[in-house]
Amino acid sequence: MFNALKKPMASSTFICSLILVGCGGSGSSDSDVIASEDITWTQGVFEPSSKFDQQCQALNEKHWLRAWSHETYLWYDEIVDRDPALTEGVLNYFALLKTENTTDSGAKKDNFHSSLPTAEWQAQSQSGQSFGYGFKLRLISAGAPRQGIISYTEPNSPASNLNLGRGLEVIEVDGVDFVNATTQAEVDILNAGLFPSESGKVTSFVFRDINTSEIREVSMTAQTITGQAVSNVKTFADGEVGYFQVNRHNAVAEKPLYDAFNSLAASNVKDLIIDMRYNPGGFLQMASQVAYMVAGESNTSGKIFEQTIFNDQHPTFNPITGERLEPVQFTNEFLGFADNPAISPGTSLPSLNLERVFVLTTDSTCSASEAVINGLRGANIEVIQIGETTCGKPYGFYPTDNCDTTYFSIQFTGVNNKGFGEYADGFSPQNSNDSEFQPVKIPGCAIADDFTHQLGDENEAMLSAALSYRDNGRCPVATSTVSEQGFAPATYNDTPQVRDIRTSTLLQQSKILKQ
Repeated sequence: MFNALKKPMASSTFICSLILVGCGGSGSSDSDVIASEDITWTQGVFEPSSKFDQQCQALNEKHWLRAWSHETYLWYDEIVDRDPALTEGVLNYFALLKTENTTDSGAKKDNFHSSLPTAEWQAQSQSGQSFGYGFKLRLISAGAPRQGIISYTEPNSPASNLNLGRGLEVIEVDGVDFVNATTQAEVDILNAGLFPSESGKVTSFVFRDINTSEIREVSMTAQTITGQAVSNVKTFADGEVGYFQVNRHNAVAEKPLYDAFNSLAASNVKDLIIDMRYNPGGFLQMASQVAYMVAGESNTSGKIFEQTIFNDQHPTFNPITGERLEPVQFTNEFLGFADNPAISPGTSLPSLNLERVFVLTTDSTCSASEAVINGLRGANIEVIQIGETTCGKPYGFYPTDNCDTTYFSIQFTGVNNKGFGEYADGFSPQNSNDSEFQPVKIPGCAIADDFTHQLGDENEAMLSAALSYRDNGRCPVATSTVSEQGFAPATYNDTPQVRDIRTSTLLQQSKILKQ
């Protein structure tokens, strides 16, 4: 198996581990650098990436990117091979090294092709830090007339310190009408205010409470936000049903997930509801830990969680680690993703030994979160989905460091114990009318996200539906077009779109393997 605790074999390129601090380096010595006049390009002919590894002159790094992409990119044969010398800028060239093809439904295959300064990526992946005000915005409609609602706030953040919370609708940002703005200049102001790329930015907001119509006018200063990975650990139905919300599968989530399952195991819960409606993804092996803690040893023994599949040049060996390809097993021990972990790696994980689980989802449920669903279904665990169609991201990557930049390029997909992994259009509850793409239908109920109640409130629509389904096996009767569709879909028109296009946000929405 590919185990995060195993020491990887040497590879032809230096690959930065997610858990190593300070990897990156300034490149090769002058004596190792290939002079630009000695570098040639022939279409369809590729040198080994090791020839240009850590050579930080622009042309050398572009040739490293070209060779590395050809070696490891999942759809390498769909990249148009261009002369690196004819594209100005390393990052501009990297942006071209991806497929432009779509899935059978018309969705883009690859919208995760990104890079970050290595130091910034290490801070994000290790600490869960990002820039912002501490509120999560749910975009119901990105084009005018827009609707954006706060879905939750992080504790000890500018938003929570001002008592902003779930159910506040954005009305105005820095004097620009959020709902009706139609010019690109106005939308640029909205995007800059809502999704700051650095700390210190001061932004004024006008919110409306959807429950009371009360108007709130506030100013907030963007800062580094450390997100709370797991929250609202509780039980319902006289202690028989466990519940918790998990917002990410990053390094700092491992300990609170361990604690949550320990607590629920001590309570002897008979059913579990995992709220992953805003979980964009993260470490694949952490997803396998979650799945193991749901199902336990007896339900997972002898079964794989996910078999990773690389491009057809590498049917037997992992092109990143050099190891023979082995499946990711259901992980039954604490791995120690974070620096200086609070629990010793190798400690046995708790488990609930359940044969079914309820998951609450939206279109923000992505990648590693979807892998939990797929991996459990592959092991014959009944997964009951309550909410919206998930985002559909079965792909992943190894973050790869070269010349103080960390590159993210889709390198693998995966299949579960039954050999299934085609969910590029997401998972959808069986009664959903979502027909824009081709989601995989699974048992459950299409339910709109309910902003009139707090997360973890048993009267909140998704949670209430899960508890009701547990009792009677039926979905609530649809009472509106929105609920019949299962959600208030993000709508688009020809007006400029409000959207978070920060690299840090896109990178959260993928399966990540570490070396």
